[in-house]
Amino acid sequence: MLFAIYALDKSGSADLRAATRPTHLAYLDGFVSQLHLAGPMLNDAGQAIGSLLIIEAENQAAAEALAAADPYARAGLFDSVAIRPYRTVYKDGARLG
Repeated sequence: MLFAIYALDKSGSADLRAATRPTHLAYLDGFVSQLHLAGPMLNDAGQAIGSLLIIEAENQAAAEALAAADPYARAGLFDSVAIRPYRTVYKDGARLG
């Protein structure tokens, strides 16, 4: 099952994000086969203000555990995190269902 992880950074946390990014990316590399999409959300100036991941997980609890173990989350980067089931309708210009 797919899940969307939508996490917003705490205000003024750009330095923490930058310092934690290498371990965050290494963490994501550990389950790249479960990643459908991952990247930062940006403000109007192009600066990262959060993260969006679409992941494959067995259930809500597994998605929550994966998100909680992310080095960004463990470092206290996020002000809020929402994890919701997700369904792809369009991909690469094609309607899937």
